[in-house]
Amino acid sequence: MEYTSSEMMSVTAARALENGMTCFVGIGLPSEAANLARLTHAPDVVLIYESGTLQTKPDTLPLSIGDGELCESALTTVAVPEMFRYWLQGGKIDVGFLGTAQIDRFANLNTTLIGDYKAPKVRLPGGGGAPEIATNAGEVFITLKHSKRAFVKDVDFVTTLGFGRDGKGRDNVPNIGKGPTRVITDLCVMKPDPDTKELVVVSLHPGVSREDVIDATGWDIRFAEQLDSTPEPSAHELTILRELKARTEQAHAGA
Repeated sequence: MEYTSSEMMSVTAARALENGMTCFVGIGLPSEAANLARLTHAPDVVLIYESGTLQTKPDTLPLSIGDGELCESALTTVAVPEMFRYWLQGGKIDVGFLGTAQIDRFANLNTTLIGDYKAPKVRLPGGGGAPEIATNAGEVFITLKHSKRAFVKDVDFVTTLGFGRDGKGRDNVPNIGKGPTRVITDLCVMKPDPDTKELVVVSLHPGVSREDVIDATGWDIRFAEQLDSTPEPSAHELTILRELKARTEQAHAGA
């Protein structure tokens, strides 16, 4: 089956989740990937949203954390303070799955503003629960479309900590997770260098060249010595993804 670069990204991101993981899910691309994983290879993945819904199994993708189907399809719903204090800060979340507006070479995320803090060009939605998720989850997956607008050398504002401005932001800090362990885009997969924590391309999607990634990245991106080729989506994965998106579009028509 033919597929788009966006479908390639969603399928690759979904495959990053293993069956049985407990995942704190962000709205948007992370939610699409997490629910695709639940509907394919990881039926026992536990999806948790910021509104307090535990082990939710929505039939369509939520518009926001307040989408009623998240609560209706959840095993249970708890208060937001309990969600953060007991589940997240208590170390019970295996992975946080996040999106962002900007990401830099040390995987710091910006969802606060574009430009100077005192006179921003654009104000963004803010951090929500992402700073806590990135700090306390066992590890963090990030997914977003690849462009120089999104992949910048230094984010305008660190909303959510990756590895700090110098790659050492998590050094010798107790009781926090490993931080970002992979970044999945519509062009490639990146992972932090074990020593410097700078993001390195470890896998190119089919049909994508090194030059494509270089042209879409705002810093001198490095490539792993052993550069892999990302496996293509299967017909089954594409069918489930397209059915999920079609149900979502129909359910939210006019919303």
